[in-house]
Amino acid sequence: MEPFELFIAYISWGIEGKNRPVLVLLINEDTISVYPITTQYENKSEFIKARYFKINEWMQAGLDKQSYIDTGILLSFPISVIKNKKPIGKLTIADKKKLLDFLTK
Repeated sequence: MEPFELFIAYISWGIEGKNRPVLVLLINEDTISVYPITTQYENKSEFIKARYFKINEWMQAGLDKQSYIDTGILLSFPISVIKNKKPIGKLTIADKKKLLDFLTK
């Protein structure tokens, strides 16, 4: 498991939740910090859209459709929450550079 790899994790909000792709940022011994990834963009407010990073090379990253990284929510949880220890993909070098630029603005 490495930074900028994509995995499937169970993300819950209250009583509900679902399996969704996440982007790994930090890994400690037994904890992982990730950004959730979503395909929902069009119906979001401008405030929410401003914190979504568009993954331009989403197919190369192992995703099924145009997706966005929600940089407004950094989640930390036990590594055991990751559904499969094999990544579904990884951000391309170009998207990784753009994301780092996006995060520093």
